[in-house]
Amino acid sequence: MVAETLTLTQTVLYGVGASAAAGLATGVGALPGLYFRNLSRRTLDALLGFAAGVMLAATAFSLVVPGIEYGEQIYGAKTWAVAMMVGGMLFGAVFLDRCDKWLPHEHFFKGPEGPSSSLRKTWLFVLAITLHNFPEGLAVGVGFGGGTEKAVADGTALALGIGLQNMPEGLAVLLPLMREGYSPGRALWIATATGLVEPVAGLLGAGLVGIFAPVLPLAMALAAGAMLFVISDEIIPETHRGGYERVATFGVMVGFVVMMAMDTLLG
Repeated sequence: MVAETLTLTQTVLYGVGASAAAGLATGVGALPGLYFRNLSRRTLDALLGFAAGVMLAATAFSLVVPGIEYGEQIYGAKTWAVAMMVGGMLFGAVFLDRCDKWLPHEHFFKGPEGPSSSLRKTWLFVLAITLHNFPEGLAVGVGFGGGTEKAVADGTALALGIGLQNMPEGLAVLLPLMREGYSPGRALWIATATGLVEPVAGLLGAGLVGIFAPVLPLAMALAAGAMLFVISDEIIPETHRGGYERVATFGVMVGFVVMMAMDTLLG
C-alpha cells in the first residue's frame, strides 16, 4: 500500500519509473511492424488518431483539472489557480513552438523544420520525436509530484495513457525507417530510443515539484500546454495528409473516451 505522503526520493522514483515504462512502450508498439510491414496508411492514421485522442484526454483530465485543483489548494483562490493554468499552458505551447523553430528536425510526412543542418535525415527524425516525447515524460513526472496517494493514482493513470498512445507512435517510427532501408533490428532500436527521453523529462518534472511543491500547478500547466501544442501542430495534421481524415477522427474519439474512462476509474 502506498504511504499517504511520499518522500522526495519516492516521488522521484515513481515519476522516473513510470515515465521510463511509458517511454519503453514506444519500442513495444513498434514490434508488430517487424511482422506486418505493409500496414496501410489508413490503419496507421487511425492508430495515430487514437494516440492523439489519448493525449487530448490526458491533457484535460490528468493535467488541467487536477492542476486547477492543486492551484486552488496552494494559492487559496480559484481565480489564481485558473490564471496560473492559462498562463502556464500558453507558455508551454510557445516554448515548444520556439524549440520547433530553433532546433533542426524532420518529419517523415511533413518534411524538414527548423534551421538547416548537416545531420543525417534519420537523426533529424529522432530529434523530432524527442521534441514530441519530452512533454509527455514531463507530464508523467509532474503527475506524481503531489506526493500523495491520490497523486500516485493520477500519475499511474497518466503513465498508462501515455504508454498506450506511445505504442502506435513506435509503429509510425519503425515502418518508415524500414522503408528507408534500415534493418529491422536497427529500426526497432531507433524507435525504442526515441522514447528514452521520457524518463529524463520525468526526473525533471518529479524532482522539481517534489522540491518546491507550490510550482506543481505551473508545471502541470506547462506540460498540458506543450502536449496540446503537439496534438494540434503535429499528430492530427499528420493523420490528415493521406486522405483518411474521417478514420483518423474516429480514432481520436476512441482514444479520448478510452483515456477518459481510464483516468476516471484508475485516478
